[in-house]
Amino acid sequence: MNALADNLISPVVLCFALGIAARWVKSDLAVPEPVYQGLSIYLLLAIGLKGGAALAVTPIIEMLVPALATVLLGLITPVSAFFLMRRFGRLGREDAAAVAAHYGSVSVVTFLAAVEAVKRSGAETEGYLPALVAVLEVPGIIVALLFASGGGGTKGSWKKALHEVVTGKSIVLLLGGLLIGWACGPGKLTDVQPFFTTSFKGALCIFMIELGLAAGKRLRDAGKAGVRLLVLGCVIPVLHGSLGVAAGLLAGLSPGGASILGAMAGSASYIAAPAAVRVALPGANPAYYLTLALGITFPFNLAFGIPLFQTLAKHLAPWL
Repeated sequence: MNALADNLISPVVLCFALGIAARWVKSDLAVPEPVYQGLSIYLLLAIGLKGGAALAVTPIIEMLVPALATVLLGLITPVSAFFLMRRFGRLGREDAAAVAAHYGSVSVVTFLAAVEAVKRSGAETEGYLPALVAVLEVPGIIVALLFASGGGGTKGSWKKALHEVVTGKSIVLLLGGLLIGWACGPGKLTDVQPFFTTSFKGALCIFMIELGLAAGKRLRDAGKAGVRLLVLGCVIPVLHGSLGVAAGLLAGLSPGGASILGAMAGSASYIAAPAAVRVALPGANPAYYLTLALGITFPFNLAFGIPLFQTLAKHLAPWL
């Protein structure tokens, strides 16, 4: 309960709640699109730089097993999401694959919220975790699109979808930041560190207001998704997140790092995955995959998932 209360009463979560409240009361509050795009570029590059700086002083062998565990999670989570959506959600193949692509990828903002929550708890984490975000971004989307291959996707749409994933801004900025941070190392990043660290949390708060506004709009559509999908939108992150926590601990991560990996595995993408799905699966209904990812799973993880994964990692650590 302490972890839950601490997670809820934080600037990041409360700014998200402010955005939802503003949407519900029909306020004219809005984050201009250029500002939103600028903040997303800033946050993604900052994550990459930080992870790259940590990679520069981390032996490759130390992160090899966690990276392999992350790839495995990226292959398992879209499979489970697809079959759960088909069997219990009663979605068609194309819609189930579209939803699976989102749950197989990762929400960068959920990762950031989990990092902040773990920091507030005083637990230690591995510095190279941002690199695992980049590792988890792509495999799940590819696996989900494979499930949709029977749904009429063409070779051209597949090629374009994969291009959207690999060259999308999230991957380019994350990987580009990682390479820059790795090449420069902590020492050469000193000059830009104040900009990318001191202002980071403030920028994240403004970004969360915009996400709250978007989520508030999607929450209005949540009832149309049906009770089954609403339940799955809360069950899937718990299932995947618990698997991520266990995989992280078995791979040698600290309890703090394992809880963050759990939050990553339990999240649903709403940046890279929608771009790929829009191209490869044009017949998929956005009311399903966007509402589930942004309107249900994202707020669920902010409020309940992250503290749950922290508690689970703490209690499983002595056994694993």
